[in-house]
Amino acid sequence: MIVSWMTTNKCNLHCKHCYQNAGESRAEELTTAEARELIDGIARAGFRIMIFSGGEALLRPDILELVSYASSKGLRPVFGTNGTLLTPEIVRALKASGAAAMGISLDSLDRDKHNAFRGDETAFDRTLQGMENCREAGLPFQLHTTVMDWNRDEICDVIDFAVEKGAMAAYLFFLIPVGRGVFIEDSALEVQAYEELLQRIMMKQKEIPIPIKPTCAPQFTRVAKQLGVTLDRRFTRGCLAGLTYCIVSPVGMVRPCAYMTEEAGSIREKPFDEIWKNSELFASLRTRNYGGYCSACGYQDICGGCRARAAYYHNGDYMAADSYCAYGLQMQEA
Repeated sequence: MIVSWMTTNKCNLHCKHCYQNAGESRAEELTTAEARELIDGIARAGFRIMIFSGGEALLRPDILELVSYASSKGLRPVFGTNGTLLTPEIVRALKASGAAAMGISLDSLDRDKHNAFRGDETAFDRTLQGMENCREAGLPFQLHTTVMDWNRDEICDVIDFAVEKGAMAAYLFFLIPVGRGVFIEDSALEVQAYEELLQRIMMKQKEIPIPIKPTCAPQFTRVAKQLGVTLDRRFTRGCLAGLTYCIVSPVGMVRPCAYMTEEAGSIREKPFDEIWKNSELFASLRTRNYGGYCSACGYQDICGGCRARAAYYHNGDYMAADSYCAYGLQMQEA
């Protein structure tokens, strides 16, 4: 099971797609003591992987202390970072504190395109240097890429680049229009283009030695099965929201995923493990009683549709059909 904690709203970049609308820190963000209590609850709930994300997690002053504490509780601390702050000194400190891996964002092999998307003209070079610093220090890293209409044709090249740079995996994030992402919704792929790209990505998986994980694109499990592609043994289901995954906001609100606005509870009111076990929101998701064509789909057990996208396009109904499924639309038209 995996939990992602958005450690802070503070960020040194201004990315166009940011689901958290990050920038300045919020005054009510969890204190160090509250963060420790959160980590205790995560461990009690039986989670194994804890993602430290943001904003930019490396801007939180107590981050090394909290990584060390999470590691001491038997958790595997990993990061989601823009990579620009991964200096040799920080990388060594992270590794010494128990950090197990870095997830580093790279959205294009074109310096100008990446920088424009991330809102900083130095981002590309600093991110690549961060990868190199991780490699030299022996701290594993993987590439994270947001998939848009303007970079769709270089996604496979980015995957090859990940292999070339020694990344342990390539994670591809398909846009969900929340946060600042609502302003670039028209940059998201159309349904058929989305399906075709998933097919290309899954065929690419046959060619390379590292795993590829499309995120917020649960249909990749169906596409892989249809194409006879063997996935990494960890990738047995598409959407994990509320099932084996959830997130915690900078102020302690627990949600099924980063792209769902529905809240399961606050860790300032109840311990995390109680929220995870007893939340009505999570209980609803765990029924898997989906609507529309998702209810009749033969791939429901391995896909589940994107619950965040279902909620966005169906007035908050997170159990509705995922409108971005070409296979489901074909079922509907049949």
